[in-house]
Amino acid sequence: MASQSQGIQQLLQAEKRAAEKVAEARKRKNRRLKQAKEEAQAEIEQYRMQREKEFKTKEAAALGSHGNSAVEVDKETVDKMSHIQKSYQQNREAVLANLLKMVCDIKPEIHANYRVAG
Repeated sequence: MASQSQGIQQLLQAEKRAAEKVAEARKRKNRRLKQAKEEAQAEIEQYRMQREKEFKTKEAAALGSHGNSAVEVDKETVDKMSHIQKSYQQNREAVLANLLKMVCDIKPEIHANYRVAG
């Protein structure tokens, strides 16, 4: 009977060691999965950063050309405004004199289409 009890004890110890090995294997598996997940996440983040950098470069190139267009339009607008201002300054006196002449020098005349009733 002692040998049976000793055999049972050995079986229980072997079962306990096996359970510990299984638990340790599960822990290692979980650690590997967690590590693989972290590595995949880091790789995804690196890829995302690379793609975003490429996008920013392309966006800057595209907007750069639009930016140049905006600068050219602004310059052209300023040039036109200065031309209009210069024209205004040159013709102001002549236009005012002409307006005053037409308003102040009234010559009453009968219109060509006027018919005398009678």
